Amino acid sequence: MSTSNHVFVVLVSMSSMLLILPCLISTSNAAQAHLQIKQKGCNLYEGKWVYDESYPLFDSSKCPSIRKEFDCLKYGRPDHRYLKYRWQPDSCDLPRFDGVDFLRRMKGKNIMFVGDSVSSNHWQSFVCLLNQAVQGSNITRVTSNTTSTVVFQDYGVSVTVFLSHYLVDIEQERIGRVLKLDSIKDGETWKQADVLIFNTWLWWWDYIENDGKIVKDMDRMDAFHIALTTWANWVNSEVNPSKTKVFFQGISPSHYNGTEWDEPGAKDCSRETAPLGGSTYPGGEPLAAAVVKQVLRSNISPSKPVRLLDITTLSQLRKDGHPSKYNAFAGMDCTHWCVAGVPDTWNQLLYAELLQGR
Repeated sequence: MSTSNHVFVVLVSMSSMLLILPCLISTSNAAQAHLQIKQKGCNLYEGKWVYDESYPLFDSSKCPSIRKEFDCLKYGRPDHRYLKYRWQPDSCDLPRFDGVDFLRRMKGKNIMFVGDSVSSNHWQSFVCLLNQAVQGSNITRVTSNTTSTVVFQDYGVSVTVFLSHYLVDIEQERIGRVLKLDSIKDGETWKQADVLIFNTWLWWWDYIENDGKIVKDMDRMDAFHIALTTWANWVNSEVNPSKTKVFFQGISPSHYNGTEWDEPGAKDCSRETAPLGGSTYPGGEPLAAAVVKQVLRSNISPSKPVRLLDITTLSQLRKDGHPSKYNAFAGMDCTHWCVAGVPDTWNQLLYAELLQGR
């Protein structure tokens, strides 16, 4: 009896260790990656795309409910090489996204993406990455007019996308849709989140209102600067940095003009099957990206830090990453991104930034 009992105890201990070991290894790998980035003072956003057979990070056919605009393989994209590229920073390695580690670190928290359809693109990739990591676990989905939320019940983690095209308000009035550059009404909902990832730039309007004056039109960059300043003032006055971490996703580029990537004959992204080599984009940084950086630098209080996910240049290099005609509507889309694809790297960067901030 004594021997049998001892054997039984050993078997239970071994079983427990087998369950715990993956989590220990996962946490250790994440910690090592964080240490490497910190020690080397690495800029995660300076680097190049390298071919890697271990990619993509998930199988899009096994991710439920990918939006029709982003599901390129389902809608017939014949080339798959675009899935096989990994972002390689110049002086360190970008941690591979570890969904289980992320969910354990974020246990009980709410992550919210706020912005236009590119935010939905970003969110969709994030949900797929987490879904891949915990397939078969208890996952629920809730959708309303402005939000879609996926809850990973075993961890108490919710991941929400809040549709807010401009961050500032737009309202339907008698004269048409009026973009109100100095007004934000949705902030009470946003500030309940533990992690906020903001984005905006796909803009259009009928009229613009600022400081009580309505005009038919104004310089787009001026309007963008005013709106982002309104958002920055909201962050300064409403966000509690001890509860909420705030990120702003850099400008996501489109590819409709081949002269920007030294292919003057290209009118869109339809024939693009590989990224640009190197680490610089011939067309330079879009003006909107400069506006984002200026507002973050000048208008955000040091006590309310906002981290820039500076994805613009690395995404500019990925002229091959868009759905083009391979979507449910068969329209030419060189603005959004295939899922799986480039947004997965945005989420690896978000994961790395969160590791550094903990």
